[in-house]
Amino acid sequence: MDNERLRSLTDLLPADCRAAAELLNRGCACISVDHQSLKAALEHGEGAISHADLLATRPHLFSDSMVFVSEAHLLRMAKTVAALDRVVALPAYRERVLEYAPPVARHSPGAAGVFLGYDFHLGPDGPWLIEINSNAGGALLNACLLRAQRACCEPVARMMPAALPDEAAFVAMFREEWRLAGRDSRLRPLTRIAIVDSLPAEQYLAPEFELFRQLFEANGIAAMIADPAELSFDGERLVCRGQAVDLVYNRLTDFALEEPPQAMLRAAYLADAVVLTPHPQAHALFADKRNLVALGDDAWLARIGVDDDDRQFLASSIPRTEEVTPERAEAFWTGRKRWFFKPAAGFGSRATYRGDKMTRRVFEEIARGGYVAQAVVAPSERRLLIDGVEQDFKLDLRNYVYRGVVQLVSARLYRGQTTNFRTPGGGFAAVVPVSCNAQPGNCR
Repeated sequence: MDNERLRSLTDLLPADCRAAAELLNRGCACISVDHQSLKAALEHGEGAISHADLLATRPHLFSDSMVFVSEAHLLRMAKTVAALDRVVALPAYRERVLEYAPPVARHSPGAAGVFLGYDFHLGPDGPWLIEINSNAGGALLNACLLRAQRACCEPVARMMPAALPDEAAFVAMFREEWRLAGRDSRLRPLTRIAIVDSLPAEQYLAPEFELFRQLFEANGIAAMIADPAELSFDGERLVCRGQAVDLVYNRLTDFALEEPPQAMLRAAYLADAVVLTPHPQAHALFADKRNLVALGDDAWLARIGVDDDDRQFLASSIPRTEEVTPERAEAFWTGRKRWFFKPAAGFGSRATYRGDKMTRRVFEEIARGGYVAQAVVAPSERRLLIDGVEQDFKLDLRNYVYRGVVQLVSARLYRGQTTNFRTPGGGFAAVVPVSCNAQPGNCR
């Protein structure tokens, strides 16, 4: 889009920031990523990530366009996060969800759990919380991406966020986990972190592991990237490659540490010999999708002490979610077009199914149990110009959260049923807030 047309568009923006953001997402198709700045952000450290290699091996990791989100919607998502944090702190809530969690989740390590990911769709009446993930990837990559944004015209330049993500805050978060786990930094400082995932070099977000390693090293903390099979535990210390590990930044998707390669890590965790973050209890309290059933049980929430305001807010922010059981299978099949089916302990859109796209054979597997059905909330869209052709992309919004506070919001653009990082033009996209200051009161 040329600057003159875009300037005309921004001059005609409605006063309501929600409507203005929607109009910009439909009408502003400009490329916003400055790849020289992105290259500088990725390649600044020792053992730097190659910008060229990243684009060659993961061409759809980053979108070249930003996403516009109203300040009203950003505020509402933050309020949803805060309300949920208050509910999760209640003993009765914890008792209910830990009853169906794996036994390892009953171990309380003190640490809170880094990088919760609250994923939202923007429905016609505002943001709806689709799910929570306990080891959400992409925060550091998105911090780099946000630093590489350029405004395509002066009106958009005025919208660009003045404050950029502070990577020092990420380091401080890990130091806080160390403190919450009962370590006194004056007596025993955080010395070494292991970033752990299965076959880490083969993971799609492996470049982020290296960025975190560099970040920790630059802040005086030795760091290594490791497969869990490289860990050993002697009853007192967790060791990797002959070095004692103080803290494990957990990127595993075996949330209960049940698989054999995780045996040493699990033993050290249960012995409180290492700080593990995020940990099994964080996943059980926040990310098990059965929790959304509990959070939609208004009568129960009232009984456990959730106040009226929080209950009403959560009811208008979390889509109706029900557990799929064999006894109710036929009813779910009959009404399947209204539901999105997700595994209770799933992650990353794996084994999720839209009811209107599902075969009877797949549903019979789902009906055996271990799934929830969530009312469909269609994602909002972003129109982009790809190879000279206008295309509509679906989008979701991820809030990276620590201890009830949003650190960073990013978007993911995609086509198809779920986020996939395989769509030309799609991938992570920077979020630009659209101000509600034009006419106060229009964006409550």
